[in-house]
Amino acid sequence: MASMRDIQRRRASIQSTGQITKAMKLVSTVKLQKARTKAEQTKPYFSYMYSTMVDMLKRTKNINHPYLTPASEENTKKAVIVITSNRGLAGGYNNNVVKELLNSGFDKADVSVFAVGRKGKDTLARRGYNIVADYSDMIDEPVYGDAKTIGEAVLKEFTEGNIGEIYLLYTSFKNTVSHEPKMIKLLPFNVEDMESEEQDTKEAPMTFEPDEDEVLDAIIPKYINSLIYGALMEAVASENGARMQAMDSATSNAEEMIADLSLKYNRARQGSITQELTEIIAGAEAIN
Repeated sequence: MASMRDIQRRRASIQSTGQITKAMKLVSTVKLQKARTKAEQTKPYFSYMYSTMVDMLKRTKNINHPYLTPASEENTKKAVIVITSNRGLAGGYNNNVVKELLNSGFDKADVSVFAVGRKGKDTLARRGYNIVADYSDMIDEPVYGDAKTIGEAVLKEFTEGNIGEIYLLYTSFKNTVSHEPKMIKLLPFNVEDMESEEQDTKEAPMTFEPDEDEVLDAIIPKYINSLIYGALMEAVASENGARMQAMDSATSNAEEMIADLSLKYNRARQGSITQELTEIIAGAEAIN
């Protein structure tokens, strides 16, 4: 059995750790409230942008545009925008995102990672993935301009024929306790793969003014940037939600360990007192 001094020392250490995890939980709770508000406020815009693009493409036929078809059908290169966090202590938040890519079935040699978040970048780099760009600083306080920067970079790679597909990998925010890693395909567009309600086949065909190329050149980059920004907002909310849960669990575990150590300490103290009394009584009897 450990000595009373060892038990006291361990209990003090756990109490200190518990105070830290409790403080981190409170900080994450405040950050989550702000991030969730932003995500909920911006989500309607991105939903309407998504449905508009789906409706437009479903009613548009035979358009040959660089954003709709890859430069080469044989190009198997894939750009994956991976959004994780810069900090740990968030449970399985970062690992779940990385596992989503590892289980995607993509050939590692064909994947170019545009990393947002140092945790995901470092893990994927250790596993041999090619990190072509690091936007980790953007995840702390993301703004629409950050999403535009990433969008312009991947669109340039796509139109130049360096990559054939673009994917976005992030954590979708469902609610405070539910966060799901999600990978969506951004380019090239495939209407059959896009989730949407069925459109009436009798609707009039889509017409473009002044012409289809100019319209698509303007709207598709905005659509891509909007999805990236929406993913950044949901990822920040998910990160803080995951960290809040992790710190809550850590605080509860610390409290349970302290209670257990307190019980062990009291038993050790009682045993020590009993032993001292026994020795005193034995010594007194020996003198008599």
